[in-house]
Amino acid sequence: MATVTTSSSPATLQSCRHASHGVVRYCPPLPWRRRRSFGQVTTKAKASSQGQPSATAGRVEAPVGVAAAAGEEGDSIRRLQNGPDVRGVALEGEKGRPVDLTPLAVEVIAESFGEWLREELQRPEGEELRVSVGRDPRLSGARLSAALFAGLARAGCSVFDMGLATTPACFMSTILPRFNYDASIMMTASHLPYTRNGLKFFTRRGGLTSGDVEKICDRAAQKYVARKMGLGARGMPPVVMRVNLMSAYSQHLRDIIKQRVAHPTHYDTPLKGFKVIVNAGNGCGGFFTWDVLEKLGADTTGSLHLEPDGTFPNHMPNPEDATAMSLTRDAVLAHGADLGVVFDTDVDRSGVVDNTGAAINGDRLIALMSAIVLDEHPGTTVVTDARASDGLTRFIASRGGHHCLYRVGYRNVIDKGVQLNTDGVETHLMMETTGHGALKENYFLDDGAYMVVKIVIEMVRMKLAGLEGGVGSLIMDLEEPAESVLLRMNILGEPKHAKQRGIMAVEAFKNYIQEDKLSGWVLDDCGDCSVSEGCLVDTNEHPIDVDAYMYRAKLYDENQRPLGMVHVRQSVHNPNIALNMQSYLPGGCKSMAKDLHERFLLASGVNEFLDTREVEKFVK
Repeated sequence: MATVTTSSSPATLQSCRHASHGVVRYCPPLPWRRRRSFGQVTTKAKASSQGQPSATAGRVEAPVGVAAAAGEEGDSIRRLQNGPDVRGVALEGEKGRPVDLTPLAVEVIAESFGEWLREELQRPEGEELRVSVGRDPRLSGARLSAALFAGLARAGCSVFDMGLATTPACFMSTILPRFNYDASIMMTASHLPYTRNGLKFFTRRGGLTSGDVEKICDRAAQKYVARKMGLGARGMPPVVMRVNLMSAYSQHLRDIIKQRVAHPTHYDTPLKGFKVIVNAGNGCGGFFTWDVLEKLGADTTGSLHLEPDGTFPNHMPNPEDATAMSLTRDAVLAHGADLGVVFDTDVDRSGVVDNTGAAINGDRLIALMSAIVLDEHPGTTVVTDARASDGLTRFIASRGGHHCLYRVGYRNVIDKGVQLNTDGVETHLMMETTGHGALKENYFLDDGAYMVVKIVIEMVRMKLAGLEGGVGSLIMDLEEPAESVLLRMNILGEPKHAKQRGIMAVEAFKNYIQEDKLSGWVLDDCGDCSVSEGCLVDTNEHPIDVDAYMYRAKLYDENQRPLGMVHVRQSVHNPNIALNMQSYLPGGCKSMAKDLHERFLLASGVNEFLDTREVEKFVK
């Protein structure tokens, strides 16, 4: 693989006019080390002009029917699809999970993406397609990146390597002036173990849909079978441009803070006098400390795990991780900080800790962002996944907002917000309880760093206004469930049957309630925004594709008083069924789990292909 690096000034490119109805995600290049600079790359190298074959040169595709004949070989590629992403095991070390995200798998998926992109953009063969690539610090990243570059080049794409980057920055590479690439790919597996890896895809319209990725994986499956049979020339090594996008992305975030705070005495250092702790979890979020906060005057002393380390030796980078939040809380209190920040691996999610040490994630983070956004856009709608609590609904309503509950899945939630805006329903905030959050003002992009930017701006504004308390004071009236529990049931049998068995189990739950075999349980329609049947069926004229089956139901006592809620869903990440339970009474989750175990899991027979031991252990 040839790599070209140059420090010459980049050619000025027209900034892309991003469609307001597109769904977006951000992916800047990750900083390898603190203060390290990235070489700016401006040379454009077409695949056809650097000694590489054109997109079709030397290509030998599989004969018709090869993929069908090879069956299982092709299915191994299709099973890598994970909703709108691709994910798999990239390194040995997981019990019962062989390596399936191999260099060959990555190469054919990348090549198929390049071909799909050319068709989607209606670009003729020979016309340059510019694709940027970023990755997180996982140990498998370098090896798989080489395969990714090769696949893109084989499809006739010019490749621009951002190195370590974040997922939101990858999307922004299609938007920011001087870059605005045709598409971008981020190599990451988010919060999953270091043995995993994956791919996230973007065009200027935003992240790809599950349907798009399914088409790409179908095409890749055929190529994979052909390559395994020795068909298809490998072509010349790709020419790769090294680019420094993270510096431009960081400046973009700094400019937003400076402009919106507009500090009356020190405009360029609006964070002077503030202490902010960042816990990057050894993922990609360290850049936010030294390239955003410190350059704006913040004191970041006490920040944690900023250096990228693909083994994630301290804890998984995840704002839902109890260890991550606890360590950040301790650091905030020890250093008297105004705010603590926790990023996930690729920085498309975040959580915060206020100045009292209170963790703000899940419903609390959605409530905080809702308070900020509703102050800016009174009456707007907030879209969340259906695991959100009734207390959050009341919180949003108390501030004049509207709450739309929708299917679990960050793309589902974001796409629903895009759809509502298209239909004339003003919707400025879309958030999952996991920390994925997108704003209409930011290209509908789920960007953990941008969420923190909004919170930091509010923190400074409160101080300038002389208000007491930190950002946590904005959600003091949020009502929370008495209990919340997550249980998982693994789907037994061969992986190729897991999806269908998951659908069977979730559908059986719905049928048991509808057939009155679970008295007291009622399916919840989760709101009135074109959604019915427990967040599964979208009755909009242009319904969003179902990528995983799920229902939400509430339990009532004999006097019709609500006791709690359960959300049953098929996971898109792993072969299991997730049970999210919330109780309005202490001890209620155990009672609900016992009722479901006895009157549904055992009575329906789904325990024959579901491992219910975690539920059984909980109810004992």
